[in-house]
Amino acid sequence: MSNYKAIDRRTCLKGLGAALALPLLDVMGWAEASEKKAFKPPVRLGFMYMPHGVIMDQFWPKDPQTFLKSPPPALESLRPVIDQCLLMKGIEGVSNGPFRGAPHALELSTWLTADLPDPDKRDEISISISADQIAANSLGAFTALPSLELATMPQTWKENQAGLNEAYYSHCSFRSPTQAVPAETNPRNVLNRLFNKKEQGDGLSANGMSSLDRSMLDLVIGGARDLRRTLSSTDQKKLDQYLDSVRSVERRIAAIEMRQKEAALEKAGVRPSRSHKTDSPPIEIKIPEGDKRSEYMQVMCDLNVLAFQTDTTRVCTYIGSTPNGVSYPELGFRDQHHSQTHHNGEKKKVDKVAAITKFNIDQFAYMVNKMHSLKEGDGTLLENCIMMWGSGLEDGDRHTRANLPFILAGSGGGAINTGRFLPDVKGNQGDLLTTLLTCAGIPLDRPVGIATKQISEIPTSS
Repeated sequence: MSNYKAIDRRTCLKGLGAALALPLLDVMGWAEASEKKAFKPPVRLGFMYMPHGVIMDQFWPKDPQTFLKSPPPALESLRPVIDQCLLMKGIEGVSNGPFRGAPHALELSTWLTADLPDPDKRDEISISISADQIAANSLGAFTALPSLELATMPQTWKENQAGLNEAYYSHCSFRSPTQAVPAETNPRNVLNRLFNKKEQGDGLSANGMSSLDRSMLDLVIGGARDLRRTLSSTDQKKLDQYLDSVRSVERRIAAIEMRQKEAALEKAGVRPSRSHKTDSPPIEIKIPEGDKRSEYMQVMCDLNVLAFQTDTTRVCTYIGSTPNGVSYPELGFRDQHHSQTHHNGEKKKVDKVAAITKFNIDQFAYMVNKMHSLKEGDGTLLENCIMMWGSGLEDGDRHTRANLPFILAGSGGGAINTGRFLPDVKGNQGDLLTTLLTCAGIPLDRPVGIATKQISEIPTSS
């Protein structure tokens, strides 16, 4: 490894204290621009959600042996990349426990947390940190955005099943046990955020850092640890959450410095490690002008692709729709998704749910097929990603959660053994998420949610 250091984080954060130090500097070697060192793109993690479960005989493959040649109807659009997909039947969801009357408040909120809300604090947010935010805490130091949260619908559904906080209906990302992460629904806002486009007069300095960032750091330097000793346990929690937000600023500063140094190297004629001579150029984003749901979802998928392709973030979550209030007139009917899932075997309703499921998987397929078409390093962008599509219910008619539907696409740089359907996996939602984070190289100090183990069938055998 050369003597070049991509980030001297202490220069910016002098005096901030060991409590805020990130144990990631030793692995900042990915930022060195050495032609002698083999180029290895980073692993990215993407999550895309659809509510209300699936029609099982349209989703699950009939035979592991014929899966690659004859995917089930719902997965037909994944055929071009089916050899880079992994399906597993037998992933059990989180039990509803004391919330039997709240299937839709739980299906999204437990999807990435693999945990139940605190039954003693139903009217406030109290749940585990989600898997995407665990990943963001680890990978966010390398990128301008620690994570990107997208949604098709506003997160404003008003309902209180079992007395649970309304945010559980429309959020799947939780930065901490008490902080839900809002998702962006406006694609133009997302595009501006990816490229740091600001209005004039917003106070940005020449290096891209706002005066607010500096003042936040000034407030923390020197006093946070002493202050904490004087606070009650409740206020200590509040302070800890504030310090978490400062850590986010720290990562942004580190990313800015790394990009500045790589730009200087490029100007000097040295190729930055963030690019490769065979990489595809960044895709073009076109904001749709109509109201077709497919066009809207595809531009959000394009934004996910662009964010990964430019290494603006390595973690993205996209809520394709929330558990209530969505219809699909593009499919030729205006019935709401939720109402049709309570079909009681009625063929017309079953067919509509199957069509809605296929529609949503088609949008996921649009995204991963595009990733497959983009060169990166010695392979493709998809090969360097772990993309997960899924739902928080197995069957929307009965609200069952015994075999949650998941599709994995991409091998995470060779970490996941794809091109298979595993019909009898023994594991739960937390086991799956724990395994995926491990495959992405993210160190864990505890399992995710209800996890008790890693699923040994997922990783590529060493």
